[in-house]
Amino acid sequence: MTFFRWLEITGFLFGIAGVWLTIRKSIWCFPAGIVNVLITAYLVFDKKLFADTLQQLVYFVLLVTGWIFWLTKKKEQQEIKIETTHKKEYLVMIPVFLAGSFLMGWILNNYSTASLPYADSLATVLCFIAQWMIAKRKIENWILWMASNPAYIVIYLIKEMPLYAVLSGVYFLMAVAGYLEWKKMLKEQHENRD
Repeated sequence: MTFFRWLEITGFLFGIAGVWLTIRKSIWCFPAGIVNVLITAYLVFDKKLFADTLQQLVYFVLLVTGWIFWLTKKKEQQEIKIETTHKKEYLVMIPVFLAGSFLMGWILNNYSTASLPYADSLATVLCFIAQWMIAKRKIENWILWMASNPAYIVIYLIKEMPLYAVLSGVYFLMAVAGYLEWKKMLKEQHENRD
């Protein structure tokens, strides 16, 4: 078995562990996630998926920041309020998505040796917007994850990364579960307000 395949298996296992630990609300999700994104960054860079490489590096910063926050935060319980996305926000997000995807794809296509520059950029920008929506507690973030994961399944299959295609399938199922859970929480919020 090649070094690349061993890394893919290791990245896959740390990806599953990171998500499982996140669901369990364990602080160990951060080191597991960091290992996953560093391995993934190396693998996708090797496959010339440069937008995905950038995404992994952004996730690295977010994971380190999250880990520090969890280590230093007070033990107080804060209620998370789920929100829906307003029409005005869509009027900003849709042009950002289209322009960001095209611009990143165009730059990678014209100024690098990127593979699948437009598909890679489209999926990456979609993930960046979904990540922003999570920070804003917008329920529709899960829909964007459900859209980006099938794109990555195809990209990873084309690039002969079958375990990462499976991992993207697992992430898709988790996005469905996350959407259903947040929808339930949103309904409870509305009932408690009435």
